[in-house]
Amino acid sequence: MKKNSVKRTNGTKDAASRYSKLKEELDSDLFNSQWRLVNTEGPLGINKKYNFIDLFSGAGGLSLGFSQANYEKLLSSEIDPDAAATNERNFPKAIHFTGPIEKVSDRQILDAVGNKTVHVVCGGPPCQGFSVAGLRNPKDPRNVMFKEFVRVVSLVKPWFVLLENVPGILTMSGGAVKNAIIAEFDQIGYRGMSVRILEAATYGVPQLRTRAIFIANRFNLVNPYPKEIYAKEQYKAIESVILDLKDHPRDPKINHEWTEHSKEYEERIAKVPPGGSLYETFRDAFKRQYLGVPAMTIKENHGGTHIHPVLNRVISAREMARLQTFPDNFIFEGRMKRVMWQVGNAVPVLFAKHLALALRDGLREAEKILSKG
Repeated sequence: MKKNSVKRTNGTKDAASRYSKLKEELDSDLFNSQWRLVNTEGPLGINKKYNFIDLFSGAGGLSLGFSQANYEKLLSSEIDPDAAATNERNFPKAIHFTGPIEKVSDRQILDAVGNKTVHVVCGGPPCQGFSVAGLRNPKDPRNVMFKEFVRVVSLVKPWFVLLENVPGILTMSGGAVKNAIIAEFDQIGYRGMSVRILEAATYGVPQLRTRAIFIANRFNLVNPYPKEIYAKEQYKAIESVILDLKDHPRDPKINHEWTEHSKEYEERIAKVPPGGSLYETFRDAFKRQYLGVPAMTIKENHGGTHIHPVLNRVISAREMARLQTFPDNFIFEGRMKRVMWQVGNAVPVLFAKHLALALRDGLREAEKILSKG
């Protein structure tokens, strides 16, 4: 891992720490051993272009990361109209389905793909029902939306599949949900699915964001995951990406907008220390960010995003996007709070890029198998 720059500040807590035991158990589980590490900083034959489909695409964090790794987006599906509009704006060459994925027919999907090879199907089914911050209701219909993912995979038969979600999905119903996901893919020919817990900050994302990543393929290959790049004490700090916007005025054209506060409210915010919250009973929102470390996991929280580390206001939608490693020319559609919702639910772009780069190594192995007939 790289050894450079940022020192951690007392009072912060690594987002992955609560899952460290589960991560160790997963990585040492003999029934979850079909994975290997790929150095995604080295030469990876980036000139070869591969095709992908993004399901439950949200604003397109996974899509942009895969695109940056030289994949071509064929189609995406998203139920939220604002997020779908964001996809259409930023990925104009792809086909987009707006609305419930279960209403997109098999014929529509096959026609959209045409005669092109689908190398990867990726996506993140709705995770609110899985989240440790939520009710963890196993009967929540959002928890079985992965079956729609399986339907699409069975239709287009990609070489690899990648599914991301919150780590809480792994312990849902005593592990039954995780096992059901693996079993579903096994039944359609994607045997040996692996799952790992990864921390986005280890790949250069200036934010603590822990995710569960499922990968499988139809060639019985060992599934590639990106090797961690940064050690904990070397994570990129929040100020490395947002402080240049500190004095920048509101600018809706680049989504640089934030919740307006009264003077009295600003005075209250001024008293909130780093790591502290404006509210005693709603401590997951309006928390003051620390300097010198990655941002806490960003969330929309109905406009109650985290408080800026040095200003007496919440961070803006564009600052949120920077922390999710979206470039400034990636513009989100919709009103400010809807933009914040999209950004808060996205997969960090840089994290997605490293996942996509690792998969390229597996795709090259699959090509060798196919070339031998």
